[in-house]
Amino acid sequence: MIAGATAWLDERLGRISMYRLLTLGLGSIAVIAVLLGATGTLAFAPLDMLLSLAVAVASSAVSGFLIARAFRVEPHAESTLITGLILFFLFWPTSEPRYLGALALAAVLANLSKYVIAWRGRHLLNPAAAGALVIGLSGLDVATWWVADRALLIPVLVLAVLIVARTRTVALVGGFTVVALLAIAIRLSAEGQALGPALWTVVTSYPVLFLGAVMLTEPLTLPPRRWQRLVEAALVGVLLAIPFTIGPVASSPELALVVGNLFAFAWGQRGAIRLTLIESRRIGPRTRELRLRADRPLRFRPGQYLELTVPHDHPDARGTRRVFSISSAPGEGELTVALTIPERPSSFKRALADLPVGAPLRATGVAGDFLLPDDRRPVLLIAGGIGVTPFASQIAAGITGTPATAKDSGEGETTRDAVLLHAVADHGDLAYADVFRAGGVRVLVASPTPQATLPPGYLHLGIDRLTVEALIESVPDLDLRIAYVSGPPAMVDHTRALLRAAGVRRVRTDAFSGY
Repeated sequence: MIAGATAWLDERLGRISMYRLLTLGLGSIAVIAVLLGATGTLAFAPLDMLLSLAVAVASSAVSGFLIARAFRVEPHAESTLITGLILFFLFWPTSEPRYLGALALAAVLANLSKYVIAWRGRHLLNPAAAGALVIGLSGLDVATWWVADRALLIPVLVLAVLIVARTRTVALVGGFTVVALLAIAIRLSAEGQALGPALWTVVTSYPVLFLGAVMLTEPLTLPPRRWQRLVEAALVGVLLAIPFTIGPVASSPELALVVGNLFAFAWGQRGAIRLTLIESRRIGPRTRELRLRADRPLRFRPGQYLELTVPHDHPDARGTRRVFSISSAPGEGELTVALTIPERPSSFKRALADLPVGAPLRATGVAGDFLLPDDRRPVLLIAGGIGVTPFASQIAAGITGTPATAKDSGEGETTRDAVLLHAVADHGDLAYADVFRAGGVRVLVASPTPQATLPPGYLHLGIDRLTVEALIESVPDLDLRIAYVSGPPAMVDHTRALLRAAGVRRVRTDAFSGY
């Protein structure tokens, strides 16, 4: 039942972009807050809340549009709306012109920070945190983070769960939450509170959930690797718990997050990546591969991904950004990605597939931990549909001698004991057969059409859906292999459960949604 509910939630959340989820979620909490104010549950007058909400959103929308035009980039309406909504929850609702002006200025500064405090087109700081921090330092107002009121705990918790489910950031948000809860509770205990009440005080009075789920998870300000993100989460959690004042600078949630953002900037691929489409070709009836050239040397590891932005007219709910695993081995400034185009594609996929050669694209960065082990331990690669792309990159890297493991130096591997199990709806979706054949990979296929023609060397398992019995029978040394699973979230969760039942102890996953 739990697995079914998770699959249902993944499928529904995959239909909308993160921008849309945040806009709807934050907007819903704002409506709830106003209603709670009207009933006296929140200590704010409804008119004050409505005025503050209007000022925050309108100031952010207008300034975001004008600043983007000034920097000659396309405005992103939902991004500015989200910034305004977040700021609404940070500053005390009021009808006093002075403080409404400070709130409007915070929105302007937040949007300005996206372009001024940036590196190669990628902003360094969470915009709302940056705007709130500057206003606090100026003395015009101070962020109170009233969203942490216990009356809003359940709505914020629901949004946090949806964000974590959509972004698969359980470790990041969970790690931050645990560190922050414990660190603040220990501090409160040292000040005289019992540990239990101290923990409850943190849950009901500190913006731990909101900061962690809504703001810390912003992908543009996160480092590329999982362990780096966990370090940043722990750092922000500890800073949130330590009270200090150094001149005009006092501890605050926004300062903790800004310091974490700067810490994250020290790692990985800094700045956005400008790409040019140099080839677009079909590699299957429904599959298209795009070859892209970067404007500067591009460092990535086989198995990592990048996020492409394709502005287009009338985008649907899934938005204008999408994550793609890189399907080629690291090379001199070129890479490939592949996508499946269904009968009814999203507006993003239509726009991407229709791009002419020479068209410019923008990637926000390279990230991911879906890397093969440092040594040459045998692996089982399980792909669902186009989820085969990271495996193509890893095997191609071994063929070309490019380091395909977590090590940056040394000779690339030339052989690896790898078995690929590829589950597809149609054999035309069996992409990169030439790569796997050249890499000496044993390929097993699960599909509803066992009689259809297979690429040379491929073997059909005679099933259309994986089972524990099929896994054990087709891969006898299953328990000796490290398993890697890539595909849609429901497929990944189902396959991981099968592998555990079959006795596999080490399973790495790479789920993608919104395709």
